[in-house]
Amino acid sequence: MRNKILRTTTLLSLGLLTLVWSGTAWAHEEPAGPSTQELKIMVDTLWVALTAFLVFWMNAGFGCVEAGLCRSKNATNILAKNFIVFAISSLVFWAFGFGLMFGDGGAFVGANGWFLGGADNSPAVADAYDGVYDALNWTSVPLLCKFLFQLVFAGTAATIVSGCVAERIHYKSFMMFTVVLVGLVYPITGHWIWGGGWLQKAGMWDFAGSTVVHSVGGWAGLAGVLVLGPRIGKYGEDGKVQPIPGHSMALVFIGGLILWLGWFGFNPGSTMAANPVAIAHVAVTTNMACVAAVVSSTLLAWFMLGTPDFTMSVNGALAGLVAITAPCAFVSVGSSVIIGIIAGILVVLAVVGFDRLRMDDPVGALSVHLVNGIWGTLAIGIFATSTAPGAGPDGLLSGGGMTSLIAQLKGVISVGIYAFAISLAAWFIIRMVMGMRVTADEEIRGLDLSEMGMEAYGHDPGRM
Repeated sequence: MRNKILRTTTLLSLGLLTLVWSGTAWAHEEPAGPSTQELKIMVDTLWVALTAFLVFWMNAGFGCVEAGLCRSKNATNILAKNFIVFAISSLVFWAFGFGLMFGDGGAFVGANGWFLGGADNSPAVADAYDGVYDALNWTSVPLLCKFLFQLVFAGTAATIVSGCVAERIHYKSFMMFTVVLVGLVYPITGHWIWGGGWLQKAGMWDFAGSTVVHSVGGWAGLAGVLVLGPRIGKYGEDGKVQPIPGHSMALVFIGGLILWLGWFGFNPGSTMAANPVAIAHVAVTTNMACVAAVVSSTLLAWFMLGTPDFTMSVNGALAGLVAITAPCAFVSVGSSVIIGIIAGILVVLAVVGFDRLRMDDPVGALSVHLVNGIWGTLAIGIFATSTAPGAGPDGLLSGGGMTSLIAQLKGVISVGIYAFAISLAAWFIIRMVMGMRVTADEEIRGLDLSEMGMEAYGHDPGRM
């Protein structure tokens, strides 16, 4: 009897343990994995964020190139401008620039979305009932990731201006103009092309910003150059150009390579989705245009100037990258090489041409960003093919006739008129209200001492 009770008790205990174990195992069973759509959003978000980080790092490249191409007595001032410009751009774009550019509104400007208010209607958002950013619904990444990616582009446009006005502008005046550019110029023309505005509806294409980013920055810089005037000693009384050499080709070299790397975020990241075919195509067209421009600019500079000018080679690389930014997803690899070759030729001719017009651009930013931003935008109307991953229009050489080229030209002209006019007015107002140019004495001493109160290459007090 006793053994029977023991056996029964043992069986009941084992049964209870089995039930408890089964319940525990059931309670700790792994939940179902993410859906295909959720996985896509995760991967897309990771890709867009990573490329945004690369574009942000381009600020270091712009700072190094500009500082290296200018004199050592202005290096701290130049680096400070390239540092603070992104901070100002971030605050202004967050407050109202992003809303003006991508908020739902009319054909000319966005009318809501201030301070990132309201949701978007992309698949990444569950409560999409309050969508105000319809122009960005084509990408599935969360709104804040979209904002981050677009923010680094806005900062790039503002940074372009820094090189045009280097070595003779007040630090405070540059800061104030950054507010105007990122708040009123860049987002409004950007709305026309990327925000569902009238140029987008008229058939203009710009994949990653030859016009939206680079030409806008170039037009703003051109207005600044005209209002500011040339540096002391740049042009002789007889009109002859007096070269003012940069102080560090090492900085130019490092900055050029940083920008080259950053462009692999700038252009492929504009897919705003982890699309392997599109990413690979854009990366290769971007690189091929760059290398073709390096070679053509070097050879032309060698022929015209008698030496293979290294600064022309670096600006050639940047010119090729700017030119391919608009058409990178819409043209073949072969066409990207042609676009790059022409960009390299244009940048050399433009640098020489602006000097002959007595328009002092210390780093060649107008030749790189304005001239080749225009060229790259028009190149879509010539070389684009609908069989490329971007599925854009057929250009002139692909049997599409003049339709696309006319649409691109319309965009170039209208954006140019608006960006230049508003920038010119802003520069005049800034000059009248707070001053724009440093005094002759301050310019001769250098902006590091007169504006920043410190030198980039301080003297060792223990050394004679």
